[in-house]
Amino acid sequence: MAGTFKFELVTPERMLIPERGDDPKKEPAAVEAVQVIVPGADGQFTVLAGHAPVLTSLRPGVLDIQLTSGHRRVFVRSGFADVDTDRLTILAEHLIDLDDPDTGALKAELDVQEGALTAARDDEARAMARSAIDQLRALGA
Repeated sequence: MAGTFKFELVTPERMLIPERGDDPKKEPAAVEAVQVIVPGADGQFTVLAGHAPVLTSLRPGVLDIQLTSGHRRVFVRSGFADVDTDRLTILAEHLIDLDDPDTGALKAELDVQEGALTAARDDEARAMARSAIDQLRALGA
C-alpha cells in the first residue's frame, strides 16, 4: 500500500498495536500506519512513509496514530522510538490507551507523576515529571 509503513507499539506487559488476539502464541502482523505523531525527547515529530532512520527517546506525551484502519491516541510516559524508512516501533515504558474510557488511569498516572516531581533529585527528572503533569492535565486528569 503506497504511503504507509509498518507500525508496532510495545510495552513490557503487552503489545498494544498490533493486538495479539485470542492466541498468545500467534505472532501478530505489524499494522499499516499512514502517520504517527511522536513526542520525541527533542520535540514532537511526525513519521510518514519513507522517514529517515531515527532512534530517539520519548518524553511524556500523546502518540497520535493514524492507521489505515482508524485513528488511535495513546499517552506514553517514556520509552524509545525506532524509525526506519518502512517501519516505526515504539517501545513504551508505560502507556494509557486514550480510547479506553477508564479515566481513573489518567488520574492515577497524574498522582504517580506528582510523586515523581516531589522525589526528583535533578533538573532532568523534574522536567520530565512536569512535562507529564502538564500533558495529563491537558487530557483532563
